Amino acid sequence: MELALVPWEEGFIPSVARYADNPKIAANLRDVFPWPYTDADAAWFVRDCMARDGQNVLFRAITADGACVGSVSVALGSDVHRRGGELGYWLAEPFWGRGIMTWAVREMCREAFAAFDIVRIFALPYAHNLASRRVLEKAGFALEGVLRQSVYKNGAMCDACVYALLREE
Repeated sequence: MELALVPWEEGFIPSVARYADNPKIAANLRDVFPWPYTDADAAWFVRDCMARDGQNVLFRAITADGACVGSVSVALGSDVHRRGGELGYWLAEPFWGRGIMTWAVREMCREAFAAFDIVRIFALPYAHNLASRRVLEKAGFALEGVLRQSVYKNGAMCDACVYALLREE
């Protein structure tokens, strides 16, 4: 399988609509990622990524053999957090468990450290999302702590974990 991180393009909208409409993906992301996920949601997301890419955020589509199967981004912080960036990602369920997201996270971090004057990239997976936590650990991120009862998702409070990768790591 040939993997690539590429800038977003409108031709990816149908794939995003198809793969993102999955409650298992939405359950582990912020509420801004809706479920059900409509064609209009996909069109808005792809066009927003295209419009804002490079403006304090890097957005990349994850492709497998040319087909869009997920997303990865690093958004810069502001004010006293301006030397760091937050990593976000999702992957289509048929591609889970193949090492694709670990590869994409490593590649995106290299790209973000090269593009921005940052010293740190962090991620905040929910504590119960063991697969996402493993991705980060395999990509070299260190667990820095647990934010207890910090997230309200699907009617319940849950913990989030703070993972970070420093430029020199």
